[in-house]
Amino acid sequence: MSIEEIVTAYHAAMLHKSADELADLYAEDGLHEFPFGGLAPYKGREEIRAGYRASWGATAAEVQEVRRLALHRTTDPEVVVVEQNTFVVVGDQRITVPGLLVLRIRDGRIVHARDYMDSSAVAQVRAAAAS
Repeated sequence: MSIEEIVTAYHAAMLHKSADELADLYAEDGLHEFPFGGLAPYKGREEIRAGYRASWGATAAEVQEVRRLALHRTTDPEVVVVEQNTFVVVGDQRITVPGLLVLRIRDGRIVHARDYMDSSAVAQVRAAAAS
């Protein structure tokens, strides 16, 4: 898969809340980190699958749209930075979660992802889901 195809499929997996679609984009030993999320990293494709299945399955929040704002290519051909807004609905609340993904892609698979989400927006989603 090309970088463009991987980013598009990544956003589709978020929209579908499909842990399988997401995990299948990763190398077997891929790593997914949440530097600002307060979550432990997921190490390996199957941990990514299980972690997202659990987190997406445990929330009433529904992703309505993932809008790519920009795709930045770096001087390292394996690394891209994706600017995105995720529009989430919880009950009657619509919350925008800005974020950055830093992806290292090798041989058509994600080998490392750093998932930077706006922590105040994530807190709003969690509070709305707990209500």
